[in-house]
Amino acid sequence: MKYVGIRTQQVKNNLKSLILLALFPCILLGVIYAFLAALAYFGVSDPGYGDVVEVDWDYVNYEMKAVLPWVLVIVGIWFAISYFSNTAMIRKATGARPLERRENPRVYNIVENLTMTCGMPMPKINVIDDPQLNAFASGIDDNSYTVTVTTGICDRLSDDELAGVIGHELTHIRNRDTRLLIVSIIFVGIMGTVMTLAVRIMWNTLIYGGGNRRVGSRGKNGNSGAAIIVVMLVAVVLASIGYLFTLLTRFAISRKREYMADAGGAELCGNPLALASALRKISNDPGLSEVEREDVAQLFIIHPQALTTDISSFLNNLFSTHPSTASRIAYLEQF
Repeated sequence: MKYVGIRTQQVKNNLKSLILLALFPCILLGVIYAFLAALAYFGVSDPGYGDVVEVDWDYVNYEMKAVLPWVLVIVGIWFAISYFSNTAMIRKATGARPLERRENPRVYNIVENLTMTCGMPMPKINVIDDPQLNAFASGIDDNSYTVTVTTGICDRLSDDELAGVIGHELTHIRNRDTRLLIVSIIFVGIMGTVMTLAVRIMWNTLIYGGGNRRVGSRGKNGNSGAAIIVVMLVAVVLASIGYLFTLLTRFAISRKREYMADAGGAELCGNPLALASALRKISNDPGLSEVEREDVAQLFIIHPQALTTDISSFLNNLFSTHPSTASRIAYLEQF
């Protein structure tokens, strides 16, 4: 693996991540526009048009302008609620609690020394009562940035190894990775809801029928119910494609950030081999496996579910939120 300077890697990854992040609203609006075009093609959008031979793009554009404000308002409200409630959501999902200094001064001293080294504010420290090993960073600003560790990782790693892990998580905070991932998680949730709604609408159409609705159809017999079913199938396909692309984009963002956090953690603790050793130990016994929310699980320094998959290496790399532990260790050992 060719060595890349930390600052150079940060610049490149930040640029690529911004490009990937910009794809989310584009995908959402693209799916909506394609669905409106499908409605127009099958004559479902406007009863006055009857049978439609070609898509009336002027009408599609008109419909898009009409629904765009509603989409922006709904997505904006959804985004705001999710954005500012993420801290409570993560604590509930993981069972984390604040770690008092008197409970574990060793962890506090390591965090304080590392934050002073890089000149960043002291984050909150949470702990999860889990004998296995894992850690993650979360938060969107200085008031909510948090480093969370398991009791197992505190007890079973040496000072240098623990410093490497905490340095990794502090780098996530310094590079605003936690904020970026929360934004991507929200967009994935929106696309997932769009897909779910499309499936439910199609199912209701199949169960209750749509033949009594006054809509057009391209079929010779004017079978409006069949046209509605076809449009709903198109909706499901479009929403599924949009959801798949947002998942792949989120995973790509996460993988790039993990390499950068490893490099930053190695720089902070001054011992890349200690972080490599910590990753080996964590991968042998990762904690937090009981967390059921995938959007939270991807925050972990090592994703425990990723270790038990039986799919091919290509698909595993495509859908994984983290690069393989072996590749991360190889990257650290080149320093």
